[in-house]
Amino acid sequence: MDWLLWGSGGIIALAYLAGFVLPHDAPLGLGVFTHGVQEMMNLMWWGILVGMLAVGLIDRVPREFVIGIIGRDQGAKSLVRAVAAGVLLDLCNHGVLMVGAKLYERGASLGQVFAFLIASPWNSLSLTIIIGVLMGWGWMAVFLVASLAIALLAGLVVEALERAGRVKPNPNRVDLPADFHVWREAKAGLRATRYDMAFARDVARRSLTASRMVLRWLFFGVVLAALIQATVPTEIFATWFGATLLGLFTTLIAATIIEVCSEGSVPLAADLMTRAQAPGNAFTFLMAGAATDYTEILVLREVTGRLKAALLLPLLTVPQVVAIGWALNAAG
Repeated sequence: MDWLLWGSGGIIALAYLAGFVLPHDAPLGLGVFTHGVQEMMNLMWWGILVGMLAVGLIDRVPREFVIGIIGRDQGAKSLVRAVAAGVLLDLCNHGVLMVGAKLYERGASLGQVFAFLIASPWNSLSLTIIIGVLMGWGWMAVFLVASLAIALLAGLVVEALERAGRVKPNPNRVDLPADFHVWREAKAGLRATRYDMAFARDVARRSLTASRMVLRWLFFGVVLAALIQATVPTEIFATWFGATLLGLFTTLIAATIIEVCSEGSVPLAADLMTRAQAPGNAFTFLMAGAATDYTEILVLREVTGRLKAALLLPLLTVPQVVAIGWALNAAG
């Protein structure tokens, strides 16, 4: 019995249904909690389902193809492919976490997974366009370039640490034969696949079993975030966090504690941009989902089996995010 999965899932189900009955100002913060669960699940459900579907499909793909597509050799080129995949994959930070975990199991290096996760959450094409609409296309371009630079640099550092023996390589990685051609083999595999009900059942089964590990922490994060929302109003971001060094750090801390789905982070970041006049805080709030998300760290620890590897994500990204956020506040 996975008590964390079913316990958190049961609380979410009860709170979601109670949200239709309880008013927002119900006593003991129950209204805020139940409506918070409703809002987060309404934003996240499609990302979770698409992420589960992607995981089920990737689980059918041999490891050789994953390595062949992302890059058989570690380095800048393979990291650029991982970043491009993160940008083009239109998923929220919770759905994309499932895909990142599965990529590691399929043989992608830790540096490639870091680059993929950092580049992905709010850099999906739809959310990038929303940022342009809410904050201006100039700021959208600045935020996009800065986040991609963080993703690439973090990936390069992790791979350098791996070559130096400070980080263990992915035990799932496979060596490809010299005559292995990804697209030729992929076409042959697609032609040999029968897309029938047996295929659909197999993908559905793989989606459920492969996603359990991520869903248990995801549901726990939703419950914890809703509890904090019941005591910490989100309006605090727009009124108390100005374009100062203190405001930058408090934004980072608050965004770390209150886990916000990438869809929900964009309007809140826009509030920081317009009301608080703090573009650096807006960028920091957007990046906090990838830099300090405790769900992400817990999942990485479980996937890699190493807490040290999981903690590398915030250790490498937070200093870069704070430095860029401070520079944007100074320039903005």
